[in-house]
Amino acid sequence: MPYEPRVVAGVEITPLCDAVGPMGPPIRKPLPEMFAGSSFGPDEEWVLHFHCFLLRAGGRTVLVDTGIGGADSPATWAPLPGRLGAELAAAGVAPADVDVVVVTHLHSDHAGGCVVDGAPAYPNARYLLQRAEVEWASGPVRERIILPLGDRVDVVDGDAEPVPGVRVLHAPGHTPGHQCVQVGDVLMSGDLLHHPAQLADPTIRYVYDEDPDLAVRTRRSLLARAAVLAPAHFPQPFIALSN
Repeated sequence: MPYEPRVVAGVEITPLCDAVGPMGPPIRKPLPEMFAGSSFGPDEEWVLHFHCFLLRAGGRTVLVDTGIGGADSPATWAPLPGRLGAELAAAGVAPADVDVVVVTHLHSDHAGGCVVDGAPAYPNARYLLQRAEVEWASGPVRERIILPLGDRVDVVDGDAEPVPGVRVLHAPGHTPGHQCVQVGDVLMSGDLLHHPAQLADPTIRYVYDEDPDLAVRTRRSLLARAAVLAPAHFPQPFIALSN
């Protein structure tokens, strides 16, 4: 079931948990060099939550990220299949009800549910992506996501406001066109952070950031602008920040 929604600046924010599971060994292995062992569980497991967010604003329905997708998703390292469809249904939302999909970036655990059976999963929605992300995408990502979405994609350069009260912020570093979503003082951060240790020390690098130095600068800048963090991969969907 979805988490309880919060209303912020007139926008209802409902966190949706697409999946929960340990990070697979091929991806998990490099992380102990970056994060202290105490940051993990007793078996040094790093259990990830995969959160998407449903926004209702002025009669419009916005989905932030599409999760890991179905059993055939390229996110083979993640706990497949995702349950985003069931979470949306429990919140009273059908795929055709979604007006805008903000894809924070094109990694498979955030964009894996954009397309189903070769067609847009949210048939009436506009899919918002940064130009830098679209230009960076190649290979299977372009073939399995960008091309099937076709003219449903709205490409933006930098910050945008697709729906009044819902701001999209270009947040490069993890990927060139990574973006976050801000509603009032709540920041839906995508992969701006991956582990709670980065809240205590934003300079902690992550091995899968395309530009680690830029990611640190972006992380510092955006965390200073928010009072509440809505992270993609932490256990809690909302975290109060002490700026």
